Amino acid sequence: MRRHGEQHLVSRIGWLRAAVLGANDGIVSTASLLLGVAAAGADRSAMLVAGTAGLVAGAMSMAAGEYVSVSSQSDTERSDIARERHELASFPDAELAELAAIYESRGVDPATARSVAEQMTAFDALGTHSRDELHITETTTARPVLAAATSAATFTAGAALPLVLTAVLPMSLIVAGQAVGSIAFLGLLGAVGAVTGGARPFKPVARVVFWGALAMALTAGIGRLVGTSL
Repeated sequence: MRRHGEQHLVSRIGWLRAAVLGANDGIVSTASLLLGVAAAGADRSAMLVAGTAGLVAGAMSMAAGEYVSVSSQSDTERSDIARERHELASFPDAELAELAAIYESRGVDPATARSVAEQMTAFDALGTHSRDELHITETTTARPVLAAATSAATFTAGAALPLVLTAVLPMSLIVAGQAVGSIAFLGLLGAVGAVTGGARPFKPVARVVFWGALAMALTAGIGRLVGTSL
């Protein structure tokens, strides 16, 4: 008999979420910033300075934000695991009954649930309660450094794309070219993220394109308004 091997895409959730968020934010925020500055009448040099500053600030902000938020999740997980360790040491019978009740709630008959709970407790009590009671697993556990590094790197990559367009497009086409190019980048990002996560690409592409186009349109409108008033 051949071994039945499976590769589930849920294992990619942690880094994929951070990667898509970082790249999407990099494209949208930088393109919106550049369009706003261009609509206000700035020249290429001013746009490149503004875009570069936005890239650096955004990458650092994404890294710090991801690290702080995911660290909070990690702190909560560690606190719950420590509390569970104390309860297992202080109230082993109650914890065994609690574990058996969890298995019963999932459709296992009481006798079998009790037997399974006893065997799992003997094998790895803390790991079993972490997984089945607290729902903390190797796949879902928080990884602050990975999330921060992924977000910063993908934000930088995403933000670099509108900057390249600003550097190479003729000034007469800068606004239209930036908008079209950035929306195309967003569509590609949505498709890559969907395929990587095992989803159909239409809805993810539509989501990122809609919200990105809306952000760029609003920023360009504000830039034109401010530029006209000044």
